[in-house]
Amino acid sequence: MTSSISPQWGLRHDITPCFGARLVQERNRLHYLGDRAGLYGKFSPELLRELDHSFPIFISLMEAALRSSKLDPHNSHSISLERERLVCEADTRGSCGYVYITIYPASPSI
Repeated sequence: MTSSISPQWGLRHDITPCFGARLVQERNRLHYLGDRAGLYGKFSPELLRELDHSFPIFISLMEAALRSSKLDPHNSHSISLERERLVCEADTRGSCGYVYITIYPASPSI
């Protein structure tokens, strides 16, 4: 889905398949921009449906983490969230405006 000249978004790309994105942070709200995201590796149709279903829930959990300061816009600190059979890693990288994420299968056997 990406070419060799396309940037890779998100945190980690050593796990495949994975979905990586850079979300825009506005206070405790996160905004998804499709041109700042990508799929890496091959997802099964079932796993893509799970990703579609779980993504808004991960967004809500990350927004809650911003409100509770578990995610801090000024300091890099990675958090890990799990839902269904997916793991979401998130970190602001101290960027004051972005949250970088990678979502991948909790088990390589999916």
